[in-house]
Amino acid sequence: MKKLLTATAATALLAGTAMAEDVKLGVLFGFTGPIESLAPAMGSGAEMAMAEVTESGKLLDGTSVVGMRADTGCIDNGLSTSNGERMIADGVSGIIGGDCSGVTGAILQNVAIPNGMVMISPSATSPGLSTMEDNGLFFRTAPSDAREGQVMADILNDRGISSIALTYTNNDYGKGLADAIQSSFEAAGGEVTIVAAHEDGKADYSAEVGALASAGGDILVVAGYLDQGGLGIIQSSLDSGAFDTFGLPGGMIGDSLPANVGADLNGSFGQIAGSGGEGAEKYFAMAEAAGFDGSSPYSPESYDAAALFMLAMQAAGSTNPADYGAKILDVANEPGEKIYPGELAKGLELLAAGQDIDYVGASGVELIGPGESAGSYREIEVTDGENKTVNFR
Repeated sequence: MKKLLTATAATALLAGTAMAEDVKLGVLFGFTGPIESLAPAMGSGAEMAMAEVTESGKLLDGTSVVGMRADTGCIDNGLSTSNGERMIADGVSGIIGGDCSGVTGAILQNVAIPNGMVMISPSATSPGLSTMEDNGLFFRTAPSDAREGQVMADILNDRGISSIALTYTNNDYGKGLADAIQSSFEAAGGEVTIVAAHEDGKADYSAEVGALASAGGDILVVAGYLDQGGLGIIQSSLDSGAFDTFGLPGGMIGDSLPANVGADLNGSFGQIAGSGGEGAEKYFAMAEAAGFDGSSPYSPESYDAAALFMLAMQAAGSTNPADYGAKILDVANEPGEKIYPGELAKGLELLAAGQDIDYVGASGVELIGPGESAGSYREIEVTDGENKTVNFR
């Protein structure tokens, strides 16, 4: 994180870590596992917001904010829960995370609720998290898969796809997303020839691909993980000639997939949470200056999650989750002056003066209820071996 700070700010931050008034925020992402290629830019986004606030000196009379990273493995409930408990023991005031939906639910139920700790996830998208009893402790800056299913159905229809085979990673995320895609596509008149689960971590997916190929379909939609089983399904499909074009939901979008698959992935398409406009462009430029790729999936949402914590603390005049948790919806939504990336000091000043803010951030933040974000999507097409944004929805 040092490279994100000026020398003066870094010195002040390091010197202040032992001071009682300093704030720790947990950064609980899958730095290993099925989305490990995405986690570094997510962590850097969250930490860049903390550095911005620390350097400003505007949070609660000069409070510094430091990040504490830990791993979820994306799909390891035991690891996620134990690391969440360690964060609590180490005195965090909030948890940015989890990342994948299953572990996020486990952290919420086993760590956050028993300890009254607020969580804001930048990437957990299961619809089930919207209705999970959370005692007002859970928020997210990425929209749920119920919305993504509708978006994917629209994209498929607009591209003239009338039938799909559908496979999903066998967990909460995969099942919820597959259900949303199937129901939305069928409601729009499309045909789903087969819906089949796949397990992550297998060396051979020929049996799964054989069943998918037998059912047929214009394309194969893979609701999986780009660094795990989803990649294996695609490679096996291409090797056998079963499918040559793939629908790629959010868990499959990232630079590592076209890099690993190669030119055969050209023409495949999908969607990932994200927005364009002023906030996104400012964030991308800030990230480039800081030395990481801000357009990497869920990196903008991670910056926004960290920002919401600190702005809510300022609004409440407290770093206690019991005090600031109720302020998160207030700072995230209208009314108030719009706040964009790089303007966190401005937001803190306005709140200190008793004024309202509407945090727009890097991803067009709009929180519409308990654990729910309105969100928008980038439509992606793989062209010349790269994920290209071709539309916003």
